[in-house]
Amino acid sequence: MVSASTDGPGLLEAPSARARRATARRPISRKVQPHNQIRRVAVLVLPFISLAMVVAGWDIAVRLELFSARLLPSPGAVVAAARQMYLDGTLLTDASASFRRALQGFLLGSVIAVTVGALTGRSRIARALLEPTIQVLRPIPVIALVPLAILWFGIGEESKLFLTSLGVFFPVWVNTHTGVSSTRDDYLRVAASVGASGYQTFSRVVIPASLPFVLVGLRQGIAASLILIVASEQSGVTEGLGFRLDQARLFSQPERLFACLVALGVVGALADQIFHRLTRRRVRWAQEQA
Repeated sequence: MVSASTDGPGLLEAPSARARRATARRPISRKVQPHNQIRRVAVLVLPFISLAMVVAGWDIAVRLELFSARLLPSPGAVVAAARQMYLDGTLLTDASASFRRALQGFLLGSVIAVTVGALTGRSRIARALLEPTIQVLRPIPVIALVPLAILWFGIGEESKLFLTSLGVFFPVWVNTHTGVSSTRDDYLRVAASVGASGYQTFSRVVIPASLPFVLVGLRQGIAASLILIVASEQSGVTEGLGFRLDQARLFSQPERLFACLVALGVVGALADQIFHRLTRRRVRWAQEQA
């Protein structure tokens, strides 16, 4: 339930938020229990153990010749190929080029998606006007639009930006639309009863309620941007992880191919974790306001 704050007219505040702030003022013991310390260490160590197990299983499979070396090179051969690509500058150049293109598509697609999602979530007219078209286009794989993008924009950067931003648009729009449209009606009624303006209602009620949904959509958009930029880089460019993957396939270089895949995974994981850490406090703020 949302109530009017006593700090000033027209400002909205959740009672649960006030209660949490009052509790926060009480002195809290800083003593950390042993089992909490063990849990924190486990959370930090277990991902590395999992990766080590995967690499060990991979190496054992290669040593036992369960797969041909042309199909599955050893981890050592992949590391050697990655080292050579790093030394000659191609690895960093390709990774930075792919990240730059993915970031451009992510920013463009997410800005459009959040705007449209807020409109369709709040306005019945906008929903009736835009949602049917979006729902018809959403099931079409963006990869299937590569020929159309090349026909419209050529094989340069414009077609890659179009494909990436379109792929980012759909998951971000779905989550934004869901978050905005699922704002509780009693919150909106209370906001109207205290005379809140449309802007105040949107900024103090709708945004805190929908922000966790939007951030989930943006995390999905990060993954979509990297997937699509690699697919679109396989034509019309001379640098990028997608281009290098295609070159490794053409020249039968499985070590370089796997090195590019590992680099892509590292770039994606870093981007996801950076985004998660930057937005974690925003999620807590939204939960306190709800």
